[in-house]
Formats: sequence, structure tokens, C-alpha cells
Amino acid sequence: MNTSKTVQQLHAELITPENFRRYGQVISASIDGKLYDSEEAQLNLQNGIPRFYIMRLHHKGRKFHKITRHVQCTQCLGSLEGKDWLIAVAPPNNSDQPKLEDITAFRIPGNCFIKLEVGTWHAGPYFEHEFIDFYNLELSNTNVADHFTHNFLESHKLEFEIV
Repeated sequence: MNTSKTVQQLHAELITPENFRRYGQVISASIDGKLYDSEEAQLNLQNGIPRFYIMRLHHKGRKFHKITRHVQCTQCLGSLEGKDWLIAVAPPNNSDQPKLEDITAFRIPGNCFIKLEVGTWHAGPYFEHEFIDFYNLELSNTNVADHFTHNFLESHKLEFEIV
């Protein structure tokens, strides 16, 4: 029985609104009083009760073998205290898993947040800190009723490492 696995490295690129567009949006500070426009988070929370909370994640490292998507809502994530973090993403599709060649990683600075488009595959947040508190906006039942995960260790004997 062959139980070996392959570790595929993903080089994290610094996130920008342009390079993240196919996965969602990057939201940065704007001046108070600015009118709503397309640079603001374009949210889809109509399929349930929105949930906005702070989640504490402990040392997550940089390796993963599972990737998840939510097909009923957008999701917003941002770190508190200005801490940088990492995420791997793949664009929405109609399959039960993302294409391997579509998975990419981003470094997110602590002065912005991301909005994941409906159906965007994502793994993370990942980081080297002892812990980071993240604000998270999704639906109240996202982790129960809208949490579709693919396990690459089971399907491909594959693990990813963000470098």
C-alpha cells in the first residue's frame, strides 16, 4: 500500500484588487462620507441571516490539503491588529473540486480585508503568528448548511504549502 504524498508549493503573491478579481474583492480604507460604489464589498447575504463575528485562530502554519467553498453567500475576512496572513483560492466552478492549476495563494496585509465571491474555493487563513483574531461575515448557518470541502490528500495524495 503506497501512502506517500506529494507536497506542492504555492508561491504567495501580494494581493491587489486586480490580481484577486476572479476570486472576489480587496477592500481597503476609504474616506468617511464616500458614497457607495463598486469598490465597496458587493455582498450576497440574501439566503439567510448574516453573521458577523470575530474568530480566533491559533497557529495555522502554511500547509493544507482541504479546500472549501460556500455557494449561498459571499464571505468577508480580515485580520485584527494589522497582522498579515495567507490564503489559497481557486475560482468558482460547477465541479466538486477546483482545478489544480487554478489554485493560487495570496498574502493579505493587515490593512485591508477580502470578500470571497459566491463559490470561491478557499483554504485558510494561514499564518505563522501564535494566533490571529479575524472578523468574518457570512451567514449564520454557513458552517453547517453551506460548507463544501474537497480533500486533496484523499483524492490526489496531495498537500499544499504556501511559501
